[in-house]
Amino acid sequence: MRHPRLLRLEDAALVVIDLQEKLVNMVHDREGLLKRAVLIIETAKACGIPMVMTEHYPQGLGYTVEEVKERLPEYRPLIKRIFSCCGVDDFVRSVEATGKTQLMVAGIETHICVSQTVHDLLHRDYQVHVLADACGTRFPADHALGLEKMRDSGAVIASTEMAVYELVERADTDLFKQILKLVK
Repeated sequence: MRHPRLLRLEDAALVVIDLQEKLVNMVHDREGLLKRAVLIIETAKACGIPMVMTEHYPQGLGYTVEEVKERLPEYRPLIKRIFSCCGVDDFVRSVEATGKTQLMVAGIETHICVSQTVHDLLHRDYQVHVLADACGTRFPADHALGLEKMRDSGAVIASTEMAVYELVERADTDLFKQILKLVK
């Protein structure tokens, strides 16, 4: 029997928030954030995990960056002009439609859209796993404070690799071999 705060394939979905051109270009450690966002997206695809993604005011902030867009199973972002994704009915319906109870979250900016979305998802009784190294901000202090606030509110703060290996769970499967190629 596994600990209830470990990710489980059958219960997990991925939420990708605002990995857009102008935002990504401003964040601290842009390359690292994109590498880990791509890793969790590729892992989700390999594992059959549903994904929900957003763009915040794309007319002004640009569209999802190509490094991410080209790896998505389909490019259908939910457009928003409110910081919490949960303020968009289509987002809430899309998350509910996954039927999942554990949500992994990656995106920008940690202390604004990610934090407000995570808090609202927690309030809706989801178990939320914030992938700290797949989230970003312009200033590292804001990233740290955003993570601290989400942890204090009940979110699980994890790294992308922690999530990947929790989902895969074992090293003696074809899925593990497939995922290992992504991690290396």
